[in-house]
Amino acid sequence: MKSSAVRSSVLVAVSGVVLAACAQGTTNDDGGGGEAVAFDPEAELSGNLSIMGFGLTDEIGEVRYEAAQEALGDDVELSLVEGDLDIQQFLSAVAAGDPPALVYANRDQIGTFASRGAIIPLDACIEGEGIDTSVFREPSLNQVTFNDSVYGIPEFNQVQITMANASLLEAAGLGIEAVNGSDWEAVTSATTALTQGNGGSLSVIGYDSKLPEFLPLWARSNGVDLLSEDGRTAQLDDPAVIEALEFAVGIYDQQGGFGAVKAFRDSADFFGEGNQFATGVLGAMPMENWYVNVLNEVSSDAPMAFDSYRSMDGEPIAFAGGSAWAVPAGTEDTQAAACRFMRTMTATDTWMEAAQARVDARAEEGLLFTGLLTGNAEADDRIRSELMTEDAPEPWASAIDAIYEANENSFTFPANPADAEFKTAWQDGVNRVLNGQATPAESMAQAQEEAQAALDEAWAEWDDDQE
Repeated sequence: MKSSAVRSSVLVAVSGVVLAACAQGTTNDDGGGGEAVAFDPEAELSGNLSIMGFGLTDEIGEVRYEAAQEALGDDVELSLVEGDLDIQQFLSAVAAGDPPALVYANRDQIGTFASRGAIIPLDACIEGEGIDTSVFREPSLNQVTFNDSVYGIPEFNQVQITMANASLLEAAGLGIEAVNGSDWEAVTSATTALTQGNGGSLSVIGYDSKLPEFLPLWARSNGVDLLSEDGRTAQLDDPAVIEALEFAVGIYDQQGGFGAVKAFRDSADFFGEGNQFATGVLGAMPMENWYVNVLNEVSSDAPMAFDSYRSMDGEPIAFAGGSAWAVPAGTEDTQAAACRFMRTMTATDTWMEAAQARVDARAEEGLLFTGLLTGNAEADDRIRSELMTEDAPEPWASAIDAIYEANENSFTFPANPADAEFKTAWQDGVNRVLNGQATPAESMAQAQEEAQAALDEAWAEWDDDQE
């Protein structure tokens, strides 16, 4: 088997947590020839467990972190590397033989980390520690599964729904169905009806198609994914992708161009009480579910309307994203504790405890609990059925329904060894069109070449390593 520099480097073990009891579990091999690690849910642990990319920013994180500490026992000391995950810092630490015990990453980074040998497969951890993967949402689990092995434990989930200003819709004689994405002609007409001003004098954005980030959503709505199911073939120049891009860019062109819309959009108090919906300067847009909580908190009286984002056949869809836990290579001494930490952080009972803390915190502030989406479908179902109020006022009840409907109808890209390069290729392709540098067909043809070259190179290196 051939080995890259990183793959060789990650074989160096770091000091850390050790098993204090004889474990009777499944053994683990990180793929680099390191010592086998045994996992046992009853084993007593001790030592130091460093975590990169995770912070205690709210009660959801704090409650679960405390539960994980308790599960690990008093002899394990947890430490957090401050700040968001710095990919280069992480990969350099692995290559230098000084990795953290755990890394908290976006799920779309897992394929690249796995292919580079920077993180280990978790199959033995899952079996030995008794992590029930059947409770995880299939799209989130697929996104962290590479070469038929699970490399990450899904945590939060994020989806999009349609959000709109109900007063602007009513004044234009429209309902939420005109802007939920199911009828592109209706969206075009609604944009014209809702927009006020044009270009430099824009005073109301009729519709924001949220490019470049939401191209995968528009493409799936039109019946195609940007990447093949096996993660090896880019489909950026597919006619349906180009058609979707032409439409979504055309929405901006109707309003004076992307530059005008973006400049006006960026001037808003997005996270405050002066947000676009509260001030009546945005008609509608697809947006991630977490923004519902922001709106409810800072502008609960805003005239809102909500629905799922819908495909051309009227079915709800969402492009799911989210986070995951992974175990770096070269961490044999810490893997048993890392595995238990991940199990506890993502267990249904732990999520329930954290969600209850959120419910209590919002009740104290006189605010509505609008839900919590995780990679754990069992936890999501219990949170909604046991902790969500059945008499939420409108329009927030509609928002909650839309969020959970979207969560049940989400899709993701498959894990692949060129995650970052692929994303850069299609986003650059969209940006060239938005900036007037190329037509959709021209730009996506270039993006296709760039993306496929990156995929071919990364897969060839991976396939070579497996020989």
